[in-house]
Amino acid sequence: MPPQKRPRPLTKNENVAPGRPAGGRPAKKVKASHDAPRSRAPEARPQTNGKASENVELNGPSLLSKEESAFPRGGASVLTPLEHKQIKIEATRDVLFEQAGTGTKAYDPDDDTADEAAEAVPTRDKKRKPTVKKKPDVFKSEAAEDLVRIEGLGFKRVIPGSIILGQISQINRYDMALTLPNNLTGYIPITAISDQLTAQIESLASAMDRDDGSEASSPQEDVSLKDIFAIGQYLRACVTATGAESSNNGQTKGKRRIELSISPRHANGGLTKSDLVTHSMIQASVASVEDHGLIMDLGLADDSVKGFVPSSELGAEAKLDERLLGAVLLCLVTGRSSNGKTIKLSADMQKAGDVRKSRLLTKAPTVDAILPGSAVEILLATVTPMGVSGKVMGMLDVTADVFHCGVTVEGRQIQEMLKPGQKVKGRVICTFPTAESKKLGVSLLDHILSLISIAAVTEGKESDPLSALPLSTIVEDATVAKILGSTGLLLQLGVKGLLGFVHISAVSDKRIDTLFEATGSFKIGSKHRARITGYNSVDGLYIASMQDHILKQPFLRFEDVAVGEVVQGTVEKLIINEGGNACVLVNLADGITGLVSEMHLADIKLSYPEKRFKEGMHITARVLSANPERRRLRLTLKKTLVNSDLPVITSYENISSGVRSSGTIINIIPSGAFVQFFGPVRAYLPISEMSESLIEDPTTHFRIGQTVNVRVVSVDPDAEKMLVSCKDPIVFGSDQQLALHGLKVGSLVNGTVTEKASNEVRLQLEGSQLSAILHVGHLSDGSDRRNERAMKEIRIGQSFRDLVVWDKKEARGLIVLTNKPTLRSAAASGQLVTTFTNLEKGMVVHGTVKNIIPTGVFIQLGGGLTGLVLKRHLTDEAMGLPVFGLRPFQSVSATVQSVDHDQQRFFLTMRESGPKEAKSAGTGDGLNLGIVNPVDPSVTSHDDLSVGRITKGRIKSVKNTQINVQLADNVQARVDVTEAFDSWDAIEDRKRPLHKFRAKDVISVRILGLRDARNHRFLPITHRAGKNPVFELSAKPSTQTDREYNALTLDKVTVGSSWMAFVNNIKGDYVWASLSPNVRGRIRLLELSDDVSLLKDLEKHFPVGSALRVCATKVNVEENRLDLSALSVQSAPAITFDSLSTGMVIPGRITKIAERYLLVQLSESVAGTAGLTDLADDYDQVNLFAFSKNEVVRVCITALDAAKGRVHLSLRPSKSLNSALPVKDPEIRSISQLKVNAIVRGFVRNVAEIGLFVSLGTNVTACVKVSDLSDAYIEDWKAPFQVDQIVRGKIIAVDPLLNHVQMSLKESVLAKHYVPPITFNDLQVGQMITGKVRKVETFGVFIVADNSTNVSGLCHRSEIADQKVGDVSKLYQEGDVVKAKVLHIHPEKRRISLGLKASYFTDVQAENDTASDGGVQLEDRTIDDVEDGVNGVEREDSDVESAHEDDQEVYEDGKDGLVSGKAPGSEQGLQTSGFDWSAGTLDAGIEHDAGPGSDLDERTTKASKKRRRRAEIRVDRTGELDAHGPQSAADFERLLLGEPESSYLWLQYMAHQIQVGEVEQARAVAERALRTISMTEESEKLNVWVGLLNLENAYGTEDGVAAVLARACQSNEPQDVHERLISIYIASGKLDAADDLFQAGLRGRKFSQSPAFWLNYATFLMTSRQAADRARALLARATHALPPHLHLDLTSKFAQLEFRSPHGDPERGRTLFEGLLTTWPRRVDLWHILLDMELRRAELDRVRALFHRLLGARPEMTTAAAAAAAPEAGRGTPKLKARQARWFFKRWLQFEEDHAADDADGRARVERVKRRAAVYVDERKRDVADADADDRRAVGIRAAAGAGAGAGDGDGNTERDA
Repeated sequence: MPPQKRPRPLTKNENVAPGRPAGGRPAKKVKASHDAPRSRAPEARPQTNGKASENVELNGPSLLSKEESAFPRGGASVLTPLEHKQIKIEATRDVLFEQAGTGTKAYDPDDDTADEAAEAVPTRDKKRKPTVKKKPDVFKSEAAEDLVRIEGLGFKRVIPGSIILGQISQINRYDMALTLPNNLTGYIPITAISDQLTAQIESLASAMDRDDGSEASSPQEDVSLKDIFAIGQYLRACVTATGAESSNNGQTKGKRRIELSISPRHANGGLTKSDLVTHSMIQASVASVEDHGLIMDLGLADDSVKGFVPSSELGAEAKLDERLLGAVLLCLVTGRSSNGKTIKLSADMQKAGDVRKSRLLTKAPTVDAILPGSAVEILLATVTPMGVSGKVMGMLDVTADVFHCGVTVEGRQIQEMLKPGQKVKGRVICTFPTAESKKLGVSLLDHILSLISIAAVTEGKESDPLSALPLSTIVEDATVAKILGSTGLLLQLGVKGLLGFVHISAVSDKRIDTLFEATGSFKIGSKHRARITGYNSVDGLYIASMQDHILKQPFLRFEDVAVGEVVQGTVEKLIINEGGNACVLVNLADGITGLVSEMHLADIKLSYPEKRFKEGMHITARVLSANPERRRLRLTLKKTLVNSDLPVITSYENISSGVRSSGTIINIIPSGAFVQFFGPVRAYLPISEMSESLIEDPTTHFRIGQTVNVRVVSVDPDAEKMLVSCKDPIVFGSDQQLALHGLKVGSLVNGTVTEKASNEVRLQLEGSQLSAILHVGHLSDGSDRRNERAMKEIRIGQSFRDLVVWDKKEARGLIVLTNKPTLRSAAASGQLVTTFTNLEKGMVVHGTVKNIIPTGVFIQLGGGLTGLVLKRHLTDEAMGLPVFGLRPFQSVSATVQSVDHDQQRFFLTMRESGPKEAKSAGTGDGLNLGIVNPVDPSVTSHDDLSVGRITKGRIKSVKNTQINVQLADNVQARVDVTEAFDSWDAIEDRKRPLHKFRAKDVISVRILGLRDARNHRFLPITHRAGKNPVFELSAKPSTQTDREYNALTLDKVTVGSSWMAFVNNIKGDYVWASLSPNVRGRIRLLELSDDVSLLKDLEKHFPVGSALRVCATKVNVEENRLDLSALSVQSAPAITFDSLSTGMVIPGRITKIAERYLLVQLSESVAGTAGLTDLADDYDQVNLFAFSKNEVVRVCITALDAAKGRVHLSLRPSKSLNSALPVKDPEIRSISQLKVNAIVRGFVRNVAEIGLFVSLGTNVTACVKVSDLSDAYIEDWKAPFQVDQIVRGKIIAVDPLLNHVQMSLKESVLAKHYVPPITFNDLQVGQMITGKVRKVETFGVFIVADNSTNVSGLCHRSEIADQKVGDVSKLYQEGDVVKAKVLHIHPEKRRISLGLKASYFTDVQAENDTASDGGVQLEDRTIDDVEDGVNGVEREDSDVESAHEDDQEVYEDGKDGLVSGKAPGSEQGLQTSGFDWSAGTLDAGIEHDAGPGSDLDERTTKASKKRRRRAEIRVDRTGELDAHGPQSAADFERLLLGEPESSYLWLQYMAHQIQVGEVEQARAVAERALRTISMTEESEKLNVWVGLLNLENAYGTEDGVAAVLARACQSNEPQDVHERLISIYIASGKLDAADDLFQAGLRGRKFSQSPAFWLNYATFLMTSRQAADRARALLARATHALPPHLHLDLTSKFAQLEFRSPHGDPERGRTLFEGLLTTWPRRVDLWHILLDMELRRAELDRVRALFHRLLGARPEMTTAAAAAAAPEAGRGTPKLKARQARWFFKRWLQFEEDHAADDADGRARVERVKRRAAVYVDERKRDVADADADDRRAVGIRAAAGAGAGAGDGDGNTERDA
């Protein structure tokens, strides 16, 4: 609580109400005298805030006036002269302090000098000013001569050494929080509690240091403060330090912190043995726990004085417990022992809080005995509105501020409750060390007197105050109950007995200096909104705030943030560490910040998070977890989690099976994945539950950080375990559940294989739709290899009979089968145990090995039962074998040894029951049996076989690494290979050193010790407890003497010493070699030999037992580690980066085989890489798979990059073996080696949009542009090229400065004898060609010639076969290879007629349809305007010369649409709500004739033919259905049995489900359709995808549509799917969504290479969105993105759009056409399109002007519009052929006749057109005649003219026809 103003003496100018005493003394007039200035305080000057000091009128006489006067015979003052002097000194000090101030000081509720600074007193003025009387302020008046200053506890008054009474409010791991009076809080570290507790922590810390990282628990784990303290417990604390905590970011004001100590040594400071009187309170710590009570440490200077708390005085709920050691208790002194050494104490707070007369502290030897916590009786001396003061025992001053007088409970004035002279009971709560005289703070509150916690009363029930009104609660109608002047106000919050305090600084966001009871917005009785910000249990007050920014703040503390809640925040900081991992700090509220880890930044991994998140950006997140104790929040920004509508899982208790929720994968293991939900909840996702299909590797389908929607299968809240599944429960229907429930474990079933993985197969059981799993280990009882062979022979569709149901999990729908014969026979005979109740002791059970551990083996029985076979219960043979000779899934039989029904577990044994066999001689536990047939006759017992003895032995067998020797029939021994030779020269065969020894030879040996045959440990000779000991011998000649011999040990090996070693084992990267029977070291493969060729076959060149000369490189005796090297002395030094040099050839070991390089380890610290170009001298021999991991190869160092620490290697034989070897592909190390026109080969490194990047060397890369890839046009140029493909090209440009190399792959550039592609002019009639069928039509087939520039011809239906052909599509398909004969060539039309009749190839046998691919790949095109019976050919890159024979697309009246990205004539897609995506919308709108001579009837006939040719979906309607079609799901299922590939049926089925309201069933039908329809039926699948998109758009969410779109794009052409979805959006009115999808498609290079997509977007903007400006802006973007050869057609389409769209500008369209005609004036098709556009607009003058331009006639117009169009008549007139001119004249004449009236002008126009046509014919005749004359004169030139002469002839014929 805010401290009170420091009292000061009344000055001369302050008035006291007449007749009323001031400060309890009689009022008397002050006379002016010479000594007056010395006897009064200085005058007060105006306050710093501008207010004059105000007088206070005190209520009632002081109690001191009633007491006996110190001067009974006169004297008006009861103060002594010394006290007068002290008052004067204090007043002078105040004046000096106030004069030192330099300005107004801001109000601080914890600043004790705030009021003093506000009342600064200047020095006395020489001229007295009149005193102005003002209304007294009861909150600032003080007695003139009151010595006891009424004050409360504040932060500024709390100094080290202050002793305060408080209550425990929070217990943490490392400290405790203690609530102090006046809204203060202190913190007690764990080391400031008691000496006993500190000693425990120190001992635990010392134990941890001694253990050095062992599993010893930390002190905080062993010492739990919650076990020895309780919330609400009263304790006395001593302040040890005060200060301010600075915030982490430095933005908020630092918080004040008070450090406390409750140790009795500090809390009882100053107490002595004599001060411990009855009913005083003392703090003590538990020193020891005895049987009848607690011995307490009092913390006194005299250690001999102890306290004792009987068990009966601990309280009702307290019990004796060893954990109480070190606990601190506030105790009541009840007496002393007879010797005075033991103080009797009571820790019962109920007893200590009983403040009856007899329980008060009534006497004390000194004032130091009265400490906080003691209950006293107080004689009130002064009662003011701000508190009371009085005396205890007539000698000690005490004060109680307004908050501890009871006013905060009653809500009344203090003067109404208390009177001067009244005796009241109170409890000391604090000390004031800074006071000049001893003074204490007391509390009169009932709950402090009783030492209890105050309770809140709501609805007649008592509860915890924070339960009644939790922190952060907003009280809507809080009523002002009391005004505390400039301090604050009290509120009624609706909780009986408790008020809320609002400091004046928290009343409003605006500054308020003072509050008034009757006026203002905050007067008594006014209601306001308030928010609970805290609660002080000592003061019994809620702390509240009425500031708007506090009310609007979403959270005030970490506890307010709920896990799973969606929150709004601001990006505070983006943190990226050195490893590139990023995280984001999000500020949710003032002082509350959450962390977003990199995994949760987005649903995908962000490559550049700094571009996504900017400081200050507002974002929406969801809380993943919260830890209020550590003030940590974890958030997620994943849209799939933030926007998810699924239930949020935050604890295990509230989860039920079947609940679906979203989680994040945090770890993936081979058997499954772990999913993290919200809070601490995690679940396990088994691999079998990841999908309905088999998944072998989870990492191929899932990734860490991926969000998955899962279904809870099972949950165990106690164990905090949960199992989830990704499977769709719809797939596993009710019928299957019933069938699974009826399936019994142990029953025999039949099944058919449906899926196959590497280690298991999935079967479908007969008689049900259940799916089961058969593991490879359950295929047979044989070995793993046999099971693997059986697995390879299994095929899809194969049937299995009599399989045993081994286990089933109904919750997961999992069935496990076994095909093991032993288990099948056991199941057939009924002996297979499947339930725990069937187990009996002594029963023989059959099962499989589940797991093997060092202490035993787990055996699995049927139904998931698992038993344990302990190690001692295994057979003797198994005990000596690795992993006990068992393997997982091995079939075993065991006997039940014991069954524990309580814990549901059982033990098995694999030992045979019955009497044990007698031990054979010599194999017993002891070695003191007799020797049987010793080889050395001098040996008679085992005692003779001592260490160092030289004896004889007979060789029993010779192994690679040892010689087995018999010393006697019952004594076995061995000679290690290291103990057989004295020197290197003594070894005859170094690969088989022991080859010279023969079995049955007798050799002389020396005994070295014993070796345990079980574990092969070398034992001393005195260790004879082993069951099968073997003597360790030495056969070295040097050991056969009597001199002492010591075997080599590791401590005798030094670095650099040379030894003779023998290969013991080859494992991984090392070869293990033995130096002696006890010393073994390892040799890295690279250090095994100087000859790398020997390392390729280690088993051949370094077999086990072979001898080596080695050198010790590293010795570690502590870790028993020895590193050796077998290299020669010259190459022995370790390889480092600094020791390498270019050209050095060294061995290396392959450690990684990547897609494009090998990683080769050269030494422990150096590794290098070898790229594809460095693997061979002939790139055709490069094969990364030919290398194997850990293979040792010889490499040559080609480059060293010291800056990056990289080493470039080469495995080329010419570099690493012999430089004279032939090199087909030379090594290119730098760009300087390349010369222009050089032909080189390389590997394709990347296939980019601009072309290929080819790797020619380690640091040399060449670029091949698209134009340099091939001589012929390739539509999909990326398809023939793949990464790492070998290509051959010629260098055409080298730029050393830019480090650029350009290369060409064109055959014309590479080949010396290049044959150019066939062109149109190369073909001759009668020529035989080969080609491929490009398109099949009803009237014939189009064939493209092989090795041609896209030259194609038409073979009419009549020329396909000698017999009549009905359906051409039955004979040929697109892509068929054919041989054809050229029948006719039409140069004018650029057409070729071909023939396929067999009669044309009498001498040559026709090639079959399965011939190899040839020719050039063409772009799919159709010829829409080809009539039956007309044969033609067309070159795609030639100019269009026919007037109207090409495909041109214009709009049709009344239709809006988009052009599809598919080629015209491709299969029709679904039409959604009239929006056509089959590219027919624009085509249908183009109404121009087929060519010269055609008319409107011909166009209509052709259109009808095209419609008849359009493919339609035909449904085989079965006769089982009625005339109305399928009416139920069963009807659809019957139809689908006959036509499972029909998308029409599937879509109808989906529509049926939607009509009956089963949307989820409709989704399930769509998923079934996608699984059922085969991959070859792409169009059918696409139709289903479109239907599913329609479904999600209408009934799903945006996320659902996005998910379906992503899946559809993986299975279909992405552009088609996007266009279909755009169509759906437009039809459903979601124009914004369609616009966004268009823009997404044009970002980057996704669909920006499709002209149709650009035109579709423009049409959408122009027609649907009415945004013409945006549509026009697309043309510039499109021409920038598309290649130049597409600009003409695209610009023409945009120009047509301006004419056709209601929001277009025809004038702008004319401008676009004029630009095209200026550039391409000979493109007659453009004139056709423009003419059609003008004819539709029916602007007669413009149409006539256009005809005049086309036909070269001068316009005859008189209107203004014609005058405006006249300038265009002279622009770019095309050069027309006769047939084209005839067609235009015909249209002109038809136009004039249609618009001619009966008047003379109309008839005149018609006649002028006819005359103009006649004149045009005459002019053309003259031109032809002149041309013929020129031809006669230029003999021989006609052949060179070629097609020009033919064109002239054609034109002449056309004129004659006209």
